[in-house]
Amino acid sequence: MCRRFYIEKLAHMTPAMVGSGESDKPESQYQKGVKHLVENGLHSVPKKYILPPSDRPGTNSEDSNVAKQNLELPIIDYSELLGPRRQQVLQSLANACEGYGFFQLINHGISDDVISSMRDVSGKFFDLPFEQREKYMTTDMSAPVRCGTSFSQTKDSVLCWRDFLKLLCHPLPDFLPHWPASPLDFRKEVATYAEKTRHLFLMLMEAIQESLGIIEGKETEGKDNILRELEDGSQMMVINFYPPCPQPDLTLGMPPHSDYGFLTLLLQDQVEGLQVHFQDQWLTVQPINNAFVVNVGDHLEIYSNGKYKSVLHRVMANSKKNRTSVASLHSLPFNCTVRPSPKLIDQHNPKRYADTNFDTFLAYVTTREPKRKDFLDSRKLTSVCVEEKEIK
Repeated sequence: MCRRFYIEKLAHMTPAMVGSGESDKPESQYQKGVKHLVENGLHSVPKKYILPPSDRPGTNSEDSNVAKQNLELPIIDYSELLGPRRQQVLQSLANACEGYGFFQLINHGISDDVISSMRDVSGKFFDLPFEQREKYMTTDMSAPVRCGTSFSQTKDSVLCWRDFLKLLCHPLPDFLPHWPASPLDFRKEVATYAEKTRHLFLMLMEAIQESLGIIEGKETEGKDNILRELEDGSQMMVINFYPPCPQPDLTLGMPPHSDYGFLTLLLQDQVEGLQVHFQDQWLTVQPINNAFVVNVGDHLEIYSNGKYKSVLHRVMANSKKNRTSVASLHSLPFNCTVRPSPKLIDQHNPKRYADTNFDTFLAYVTTREPKRKDFLDSRKLTSVCVEEKEIK
């Protein structure tokens, strides 16, 4: 497969990143984004953003009891993975991926200065006049830079209270010249951050493989096919901006969804908003300054043959503060197939997922509005689905 075709297609890693393929500029007032609406004196939520009563975070009977509860995610100290406590931390990592599908990563080695600079240029991009941000607004999915709004803006029947900037990041020399030149130092700071998070992702995947028993120690580093493929894999940076919402109980910043790739590394600010579906409840993740919220994606659930879970999560709107987050999403190259590791399949634990690739994903999500974990569920083998229903 030629390099150019690969570059145009890689890194489309969640249903939010798949649209109609049209390259026209969005024309409706809503397609200009929620920040544009707020800046023009919006005092109530337009009908286009109002969820059905059963989906609203403030009125759903399940949510009303848990919306103010916080979820204490497992904390993984990355520095201890590099020392004598590695085996204990690997077990904690396995427990987190299996029981929560999420964890908070501290002491990860990315400096406070790099993180602070990334936050700074992210906020400054959304402070640019609309006319400058509008230059990057497109529904062309192969664009190396795409500024947009909602979740899947060409398909959402109800729009979400979110604007975003998506940047393809790997190979960096191919994409960097296309990134915004404003604000000052944007390219430099985001490129540094992208390289650092990419290295961290690869180190985490090595640890995750070891926690699954697929590799038995660091002496096997680099010898596993999936690790080699991930070294040339896809990376997309998504900078999310959530302005204050006048009626946050009527809408969501992002709807319930899972991520398509292997791992997502999320940098939050100190404004709450991320919620994880845990034990049939929606619980808020308390931000830890300069930590990463790391979550298992659909590909890792498939690769682990269901041992590690890709978990539903969503983002709440709020009425008082801007909220900004930066998600670094990582997966295989576009032309690779994801399948359960043969080392995790035996007569007691049969293969639970069909092999899948990006073409399969595209064919599925371009024919319907993305919802929850529909694509991942569609890859479960029939016998396993029947078995799970019987257990329930």
